[in-house]
Amino acid sequence: MVNIKELAKSTLRLEAEAVSNLQGFIDPQFEQCVNTILGMKGRLVVTGIGKSAIVAQKIVATMNSTGTPAVFMHAADAIHGDLGIIQPDDVVLCISKSGNTPEISVLIPFLKMNGNKLIAMVGNTESFLAKEADFILNCTVEQEACPNNLAPTCSSTAQMAMGDALASCLISLRGFTSQDFAKYHPGGILGKRLYVKVSDLYKFNEKPQVNPTDSIRKALLEISGKCLGVTAVVENESVIGAITDGDIRRMLQKNEDVSHLTAADVMTANPKTIMPQALAVEALDLMKKKQITNLFVVENGRYLGVIHIHDIIKEGIF
Repeated sequence: MVNIKELAKSTLRLEAEAVSNLQGFIDPQFEQCVNTILGMKGRLVVTGIGKSAIVAQKIVATMNSTGTPAVFMHAADAIHGDLGIIQPDDVVLCISKSGNTPEISVLIPFLKMNGNKLIAMVGNTESFLAKEADFILNCTVEQEACPNNLAPTCSSTAQMAMGDALASCLISLRGFTSQDFAKYHPGGILGKRLYVKVSDLYKFNEKPQVNPTDSIRKALLEISGKCLGVTAVVENESVIGAITDGDIRRMLQKNEDVSHLTAADVMTANPKTIMPQALAVEALDLMKKKQITNLFVVENGRYLGVIHIHDIIKEGIF
C-alpha cells in the first residue's frame, strides 16, 4: 500500500538534493554564460521541447521582468518556420535533459551558420548538444523523483533553479533595482507599492474644508457631503486642524447646546499630513501607525486634499 506522506516527503527530498547538487556545477563556464548574456546586443532566445519547453517559458518570463530581453521559441516549431525568430545578435539557450532530441539536433547547424552563441542547459554533458555548444550549464540529476524514474521531476526542477541562478546574477550585475522592477510590473501589488503615489489617488476625492470660525453645523455638512468622514480646518490655505465624524459625535454627547461652538472649538490641532510625492504605501504605513483612516495632503504648507485608507486598499496595496 502506498504511503502518501512518505512518498511526498521523498519527492521533496530528492528534488531538494537535485537543486543543492547544482552548486557543484557552478564553474567558469557558468560565469562565461552570464557575461555572454550580459554583453549581448540582441535577445536571449530560450528553446526546448516537452517539459523543458515549459521551463524555458518560465526562464523567459523571469528574464523579461528583470531587465534581460528574452523570447521563447519552441524547438518543434523552430524547424517548421519559427527559426526566423533568431537574429544574428541573439544568444540561444537550449534546454534538454538528454541533449539528443531530434528537434534540438536540427537547430544546431542553423545556429552555427547564423553565428549565434549557443548555451546548452543539459543533463548529459556527453550529448550532441553539449558537444556542439559554446557553453554548458550542467543540470545532471542522479534520478527523477517519479517512482518509475521517468517523469521529469528532479530534472525540470534543476533546470528551473539553474535559470533562476542565471537571472539572479544578471539582476545584480545590471544593478537592477526595486524601482526598475516596478516599471515592468505596473499591474502587480509589488509594482504598485513601488510606484503608486499619494498624488495618483487623492485627486479623485472631494476636498472638505471649513474655516476655524465656521459653525459646527457647517462642519457637519462638509463631513457628510464630502463622504470622507473628515474635514480640514483651513486658515490661509494651511491645515490647522481636523474634525472627524467621531469628533462631532463626542461633542454632541458632551454639549446639549452647540450653537455657540465653532470649528476651532472642536478640531484636533496639527493633524497628520503627507506630501503628494510620497508613495501610497508610506501613507498606508502612517495611517496604520497612528490608527487613523485619513491623511491631509499638503505641499509647501498648502492644503491640497485628502487621501483615505480605502483609496489605497482599492489599489490592492496593503
